Amino acid sequence: MVAAGLNIGAVLRERVLPVVLGLAVIGGIWEAAIWAFDVKPYVLPSLTAIFGATIDDLPMMLTALQATLYEAGLGYALGTAIGVALAMLMVFLPAVERGLMPVVVAINSVPVVAYTPLALIWLGIGPASKIAMVTLAVGFVILVNTLHGLKRPEEAAINLMRSFGAGPITIMAKLRVPAALPSVVNGLRVAVVRAVLIAIVSEMLGAYAGIGWVIFQATQQVDFLLVWAGVLTASVASMILYLLLVWVDRKLVWWQ
Repeated sequence: MVAAGLNIGAVLRERVLPVVLGLAVIGGIWEAAIWAFDVKPYVLPSLTAIFGATIDDLPMMLTALQATLYEAGLGYALGTAIGVALAMLMVFLPAVERGLMPVVVAINSVPVVAYTPLALIWLGIGPASKIAMVTLAVGFVILVNTLHGLKRPEEAAINLMRSFGAGPITIMAKLRVPAALPSVVNGLRVAVVRAVLIAIVSEMLGAYAGIGWVIFQATQQVDFLLVWAGVLTASVASMILYLLLVWVDRKLVWWQ
């Protein structure tokens, strides 16, 4: 019990307290800048006004967030599965990497949101087009990180396992995958924020639900408080998801 209490206290001091202090400093600078430079509310509203607008429109925000998280979550899962599977295939068959990787890099050299109009034409204005965009964005991040991680083991370690009769699948399961875990989890952390971002931007370009749709509609109506409320809701959701992945990282890759 005492050890558990000490652990919680250490986590609060090392993880939570710096975040709280950082947010407090940013909030203080924000409010001070508005007061010092007499910034108009339509340019930069106060934090209290933004929080008030968020609370006033909380039911709508939560409904919109649910739609965005559905698109981001499904795209995130599909992108992760495709990225990991392709990385493993490229390790098993180097010719696949030589042939496919240049194409993957070429596709991702263009900002993903540039493909959104095509996705809207092919898949419609519903969730499918947003899920496709998130899958594309996440898949590339996971592919690159997983491939890098799977190639981490030294040739000497691979040859040693082969000398004991281990085949490619055994080497993958017992050596490459454990070595790749830190890179994969790091990619997952980066990709989760990107998934929410791409979903929101795609919604702004064409949707009938989601945080991006709310922000776009609020902009059209010149309701800048509602725009900031949408930004705040998305930011809080992204931060929670990122911290969840940090926790998963500490549990899975405990030796780092």
